[in-house]
Amino acid sequence: MSRPELSALAAPGLLAADLDDLGVVLGPAGGTLRVWSGHAQALELVVFDDSDIDWAVDVIPLEPDAGGVWTVTTPLLRPGTRYAIRVDGPTGPGNAFNRGALLVEPYARGLVGDGIADWRAVVVDGGFDWGGVRKPATPMDRTVIYEGHLKGLSKRHPDVPPALHGTYAGLAHPAMIEHFLSLGVTAVELLPVHAFATEPRLLQHGLSNYWGYNSVNFFTPHAPYATENARREGPEAVLREFKGMVRLLHEAGLEVILDVVYNHTAEEGFGGPRTSLRGIDNRSYYRQQDDGAYVDVTGCGNSVNTATDAAARLILDSLRYWANDVQVDGFRFDLATTLGRDGAHHFTPEHPLLRAIREDPALADVKKIAEPWDVGMGGWQTGNFGPGWHEWNDRYRDRVRNFWLSDVDYARRASTAPVGIGGFATRLAGSSNTFTHERGPLASINFVTAHDGFTLRDLVSYDVKHNLGNGEQNRDGADTNRSFNHGAEGRTDDEGILATRRKAMRNLLGTLLLSAGVPMLTAGDEFGRTQRGNNNAYCHDSALTWLSWDHAPWQRELHSHVRRLIRLRQENPALRPSRFARDDEYTPSASVMDWYDEHGETMSIERWTNPAHRTLQYVAASTPENEDFNRILLMIHGNETPIEVTLPAIDGVKRYVSLWSSADEIPDESCPVFDPGDIVTLTGTTMRLFRAE
Repeated sequence: MSRPELSALAAPGLLAADLDDLGVVLGPAGGTLRVWSGHAQALELVVFDDSDIDWAVDVIPLEPDAGGVWTVTTPLLRPGTRYAIRVDGPTGPGNAFNRGALLVEPYARGLVGDGIADWRAVVVDGGFDWGGVRKPATPMDRTVIYEGHLKGLSKRHPDVPPALHGTYAGLAHPAMIEHFLSLGVTAVELLPVHAFATEPRLLQHGLSNYWGYNSVNFFTPHAPYATENARREGPEAVLREFKGMVRLLHEAGLEVILDVVYNHTAEEGFGGPRTSLRGIDNRSYYRQQDDGAYVDVTGCGNSVNTATDAAARLILDSLRYWANDVQVDGFRFDLATTLGRDGAHHFTPEHPLLRAIREDPALADVKKIAEPWDVGMGGWQTGNFGPGWHEWNDRYRDRVRNFWLSDVDYARRASTAPVGIGGFATRLAGSSNTFTHERGPLASINFVTAHDGFTLRDLVSYDVKHNLGNGEQNRDGADTNRSFNHGAEGRTDDEGILATRRKAMRNLLGTLLLSAGVPMLTAGDEFGRTQRGNNNAYCHDSALTWLSWDHAPWQRELHSHVRRLIRLRQENPALRPSRFARDDEYTPSASVMDWYDEHGETMSIERWTNPAHRTLQYVAASTPENEDFNRILLMIHGNETPIEVTLPAIDGVKRYVSLWSSADEIPDESCPVFDPGDIVTLTGTTMRLFRAE
């Protein structure tokens, strides 16, 4: 891998030429292996038999090179070669060298092994015919992200052949692509697909790490997600199947975003598995105190030390590989705050790695999404990642859940909601109190649910988590969910409760897909999928977590609502501004916003803050740059008592065309027309969208 050309402001250590071309590079004389270890005293390449990973056929020493790099060139390193490295070094606090341990070379492009701790790297050629297919390059304002699990998406789909169920090839099957396209999403965001392992603790309970946030290697696709034929052929075929998936999704105009876990590895806490970085240079690769105790800001036993240039470069090179060799369109960085911590373990948005990711020309066209927190001191950094980054907006999630769920629950018991509509409106309009004018509303990745937590259906069906099946006596998972069961915990036959739950789901989905910012929909929420109240189903590889494609009539109706909402979002640019409007100047690709109460009058300060007044008319008018002028009106009513709303008189608006209502069980396609001054009756807790013409 050639040295990236970045600005001089990025740290020179991270970009040092000594760190170029790490891993195996194939050439006329065979392969050259380069491995970095700042404290090693000796390194060896161990080559294994082609069919028996326990039969070492040759051992070759590596020679020290500049900058802590060790190197060897040998004809034994060729496509298909299975190999490991052994590293010897000093003892003492923080070191974990063991000259007998067989370790995964960090830049390995292929792996074979038992899936737990006994791994061998495999040399791959990586050649692939992309057939001229290019990345879709969907603009952020038109992006609608669909977050799902690679296996769970297609595992039970009746139109996907059984041999492809739960595989890379299965995800790219025409039946899956048709679902994505008919729904209207533009990007599929996959939970981790880097090679990962299940923790021994879970295996003892008969469970597995289903989500995959436990990386063994940052360059290798997870082999169990490939078809049986590809696995039988080996890592080259697994990689080829992965690239084939990307190519087919790109042909359909769909982007691929990977959820990447660079903040920690599967080596767990000190004393855990020694499979790679720990045995190569534990002191350098993991955050530690002077006595060798780990500084764990991830909650997973270890934290990768991105203050070490080689560790930071490992992550940067991995991103470059997936973005260019594998043609991935974007990354969602798990616990991204950890990546931005300096040598004193403090977060800084100007961390050399974060800057390098932002400035690297090889990553210029990829979407960069931060999960802006970890569990360490100062770990909550929503809004602080700076230009070039998009962030999961947990403030948006919490406010939207509060408004439609916990506030309504509170009002039932106290006769009034705890807060007014002002905070909700700020989130609806793009979270300008969280993201700067320079970054704009598209910095916000809006979500109401994600893989972690309740599904949408469970959010409106359970007051508390039900995680006993996880083997931790219901201690795991979030306790504060801002959910509301609407009168019964979980399953019920009460039609009144079920109808109220369905409308609550429509309100949550309507808010998500009509808000300024970039929406992220969790796979299965379009059908009202349930996990039976489990809000931390990371360890269940079963029908509990796989998507069901057998749907009741109400689920198909909910799906129709999601399809219509996404289509309306794409058709109305006022709903998806790229910039925040300014009072004193014309801002292209913004939306000028006006706010009216239920009487059609401009909202007063008292009505913004009064918990008794939770009704709002939100008018957004686009400021055209690349599209025609557009203006919408969105009614929001956050009380359970019906209300009459007067459509406002606005200069230039002659009529209002009704486009969507959360009160409808089935989307109304008739688009009735209203005049300014007309009265519209809203049922309790309802949204309604109009186009203002």
